[in-house]
Amino acid sequence: MTREFDLIVYGATGFTGRLVAEYLAQRYGDGSLRWAMAGRSLTKLEQVRDEIGAPADTPLLTANADDPAALRALTARATVVLTTVGPYQLYGNDLVAACVETGTGYVDLCGEPNWMHDVIARHQDAAKASGARIVLSCGFDSIPFDLGVWTAEQAAIAKWGRPAPRVKGRVRKMQGTFSGGTFASGKATAAAAAKNPAVFKVLLDPFALTPGFDGPDQPKGVMPEYDEAVGGWVAPFVMAVINTKNVHRTNFLAGHPYGTDFRYDEMMVAPGLGDIGKAAAEAIAKMNPMNADKGPAPGEGPSKEEREAGFYEIDFIAEMPTGESLTCTVTGDRDPGYGSTSKMIAEAALCLIRDVAGDGGVWTPGALMAEPLKARLEANAGLIFTVKH
Repeated sequence: MTREFDLIVYGATGFTGRLVAEYLAQRYGDGSLRWAMAGRSLTKLEQVRDEIGAPADTPLLTANADDPAALRALTARATVVLTTVGPYQLYGNDLVAACVETGTGYVDLCGEPNWMHDVIARHQDAAKASGARIVLSCGFDSIPFDLGVWTAEQAAIAKWGRPAPRVKGRVRKMQGTFSGGTFASGKATAAAAAKNPAVFKVLLDPFALTPGFDGPDQPKGVMPEYDEAVGGWVAPFVMAVINTKNVHRTNFLAGHPYGTDFRYDEMMVAPGLGDIGKAAAEAIAKMNPMNADKGPAPGEGPSKEEREAGFYEIDFIAEMPTGESLTCTVTGDRDPGYGSTSKMIAEAALCLIRDVAGDGGVWTPGALMAEPLKARLEANAGLIFTVKH
């Protein structure tokens, strides 16, 4: 059934939502994409539409995040809804429920494992029944990691005839800040864990998003260590708690192409060698930006110049029991939290609309659309996936 819109961007007046709308207006402004901007305030939507140079006839839709009837009416008009309105555990429940009910595709930027765990438990069966493809974590958490591991494992299977039972995610370079939305999500998750011990259990469990499957013990990645694979010291990576769970869910949903004995962790490579590298790793380990009292507010973010000066480079090292290894390197040409994320989620939505079929359910990008999404990201969004044997 053809719907009125291919895509609705919900939260288009927020900082990241505005970047998504601007990207769509610039790259897909030829009329081939039927899309609309949505949010709470018509006045703000009109202002953003004009400021980003979107056509004057771009449809503008209003609906509050806590109005289920309005959200059902909104989602029923679109093939896919893209939402940047977080923290999702505070503002996302009714929108997901509306998409599930109306059989509408959904993409978000969620990095909240406790909420994702609840969404899977609450909506997997209903989404399967309605045909709604609910795709979580379509930003920096966790697309580069999800697809980086996928690419490394595909290369391992091509080279050795079987997957690597161990992959190391190693963040080599990263320039740019995490977003106000990410900071708010981290705070909301910490508050939920303080109230409810079950949330803390989810955060600690690497297989919290693979119901019915419990894999082998995983590397903890919580202490600085010397890593022979990178020839230097590595430190804990703040987003590992989210990304590792999504990587295991991709493996689970895809029928365990990485094997049921798969082990994975993520760490940051510290600058410097020897004692300097060790000291740097120890300093990074003590510095969790999510523990700060104040971070960027939702709706705030870096300037265009700062976003364009940002970048990242991440290695995914697939190791075989024989001692052989290969590396997939993923690079991005914008700051991870805003510039790159806004392009990634937009292309994930387009991929869902144009490139992939698939059953309803709660998905990861890697399990539903790894190869076509990778092709889109390389063609349009400034990501490069390189395999070195």
